[in-house]
Amino acid sequence: MIRVGPAGWSYPDWEGRVYPAHKPHGFHALSFLARTFDTIEINSSFYAMPRVEHATRWAALVVDRPQFRFQAKLNRDFTHLPEPGADAASDAWESKAREFSAGLAPLVRAKKLTSVLVQFPVTFLHGKSEVRRLGRLRALFPDLPLVLEVRHQSWFDRPAIDQVRGLSYSLAYVDLPNAWNHPPAWHEPTGPIGYLRLHGRNEREWFRGEAERDDKYDYLYGERELDELSRKAKRIASLHDDTAIVTNNHFSGQAVANAIDLMFLLQGGPIPASAEIVESFPHLRVRTRIEGQQPLF
Repeated sequence: MIRVGPAGWSYPDWEGRVYPAHKPHGFHALSFLARTFDTIEINSSFYAMPRVEHATRWAALVVDRPQFRFQAKLNRDFTHLPEPGADAASDAWESKAREFSAGLAPLVRAKKLTSVLVQFPVTFLHGKSEVRRLGRLRALFPDLPLVLEVRHQSWFDRPAIDQVRGLSYSLAYVDLPNAWNHPPAWHEPTGPIGYLRLHGRNEREWFRGEAERDDKYDYLYGERELDELSRKAKRIASLHDDTAIVTNNHFSGQAVANAIDLMFLLQGGPIPASAEIVESFPHLRVRTRIEGQQPLF
C-alpha cells in the first residue's frame, strides 16, 4: 500500500491557503488534512518530546480513518546533537528514549504508527562511530520500526547498505536538490518500510548560506517531475510491505498541493480536497473534488 501526505500540519503560511480563513467550531488541522490524506509525518516530535495527551488526541482525531497512519520524526537530540559519552551523563539517551517511546505509546496502541524517521544532516557521513551510533539508537528503540534518512552519498555504497540492513533500519529514498554528495536516485531496499521523502529541488536557495528554512523548501514540483516520482513510488511499493510518500516542500502549502498531485497520479481518480487549496493551486481543479464549504469570494 502507498500512503501519501505532507510533513507536519502546523504552519502559519498555510492559513487561508490550505486551511479556511474562517474556521468552524472545533476545527483541527489534523482532522482537516486526514479527510484528504492517509498519512502525515509528525514533525513536532523532532523539536520537542511527544506527549501522551497529544498522541491520544491525534489518535482520536483520525479514529474514523481506518487506513490512516502516522510517521513520526525522532527527536533531534538523538540525531543532531553530540552523542553522550561514557560519563555521568551517559544515561541521558536512555532516559530520553523512554520519554520519547512513552509519548508515542497511544499511537502504537491504536495501531496508527507506521514508522519513526531517524533523520540525520548531510554532515553525518558513513564511518565506524556513526554506525555505532545507529546501533545504539536501535538498541534504545528495539520495538519501534525505524526508517533512516541520511543525506550523504557515503551511506549508499555496499558496506554501508549492508550495515544499515543489519541494524534493521529501512533506508529512506530522499529527493533533494542535485549535488555530488547527495544520495543517489535509487538504492536497494534494506527493510520492510518504503519511505520516499520529498524536499523539493530549489538548488539556488538550498545551497545559499543565508537562506532560511522557508527559502530552502519553497518549491512546487512540476508535471514531469511528478510523473517521475509517481513511477518511483510504485517501484518502491513493489519492494516493501508498506510505503509512505511524504512531501516536505511545505512553504505556502506546496507540500499539500504536490501530495494531492501524487495521489491523483497513483490512484487515477479525483482526490477530495478543500476549496482553499484548489483556489490556491488552480491546476488541482481537474484532479480534485471539492469537500466542505465553498468560498463566497
